[in-house]
Amino acid sequence: MRAPFLRKIIGCCLAAFGLISIFANFVLTSPTIPWKEADEGLLVAEFESVFGKDPYALTVVKIDPARYSFQLLCATEYGKAPLTTKEWASRHQVLAAVNAGMFQENGLTSVGFMQNFDHVNNPRLSNANTILAFNPVEETLPEIQLIDRECQNFNDLRQKYRSFVQSIRMISCDRQNVWTRQNSKWSTLAVGMDTQGNILFLFSRTAHSVHDFTDILLSLPLSLKCAMYLEGGPQASLYLSTSKITLERNGMWGGMEENSLQFSLPVPNVIGISKKPRAKT
Repeated sequence: MRAPFLRKIIGCCLAAFGLISIFANFVLTSPTIPWKEADEGLLVAEFESVFGKDPYALTVVKIDPARYSFQLLCATEYGKAPLTTKEWASRHQVLAAVNAGMFQENGLTSVGFMQNFDHVNNPRLSNANTILAFNPVEETLPEIQLIDRECQNFNDLRQKYRSFVQSIRMISCDRQNVWTRQNSKWSTLAVGMDTQGNILFLFSRTAHSVHDFTDILLSLPLSLKCAMYLEGGPQASLYLSTSKITLERNGMWGGMEENSLQFSLPVPNVIGISKKPRAKT
């Protein structure tokens, strides 16, 4: 009886140590998220590494869809020249831009289904379970949705939106981490939706396995409802510029912290946001 009991105690201790190692790189300076207002309905929070090696270990941008519109910008539609997220933002006058998912070897075509109004970047629906849908056909529809194909009927919703980005599911509709455990680590860019319907751009420059990064996100008081992977490694990038805040975040592969890029790599497709005009009273 004693040996199984000891094995159980040891197992619990190892599990606890594993959880500690996952979250050791981040610290919450207060019990709530340290939001800073970049603009009305646009908030930014950043978390530092516990060891002080990376002051921008995790960046979260929260966007209120009632105040901001979303745009899909594709090189296949605009000149076939990949740009950095900063260049995309400047050229198309958007406040923020992030990679719109992974792309194929031709450097232009998305890995998953991607369409913007009449422009089709990739017509093929892959087996990935999550699709970001925006630009609704009717005002009564939500401005933007993260569609989980295991919980929602995408065939019906496909007729109700004009812009689509398909990628890999990280957090399911029942708030479960569905990313397979792995040893590989890299910077990660993701998009999520909280329980209030806000969209969150989620960027970790610190290299983690995606599974562990997903656990970190679920541990934070972000009220995340679901999340979708966008990009990893050096191509993962985020740019935001308002009158109050300007930031540019670039990714890296795991183990390359000493030689991380100080500049963004060009990417062919981005999701941008623009502030909606104020309603007339």
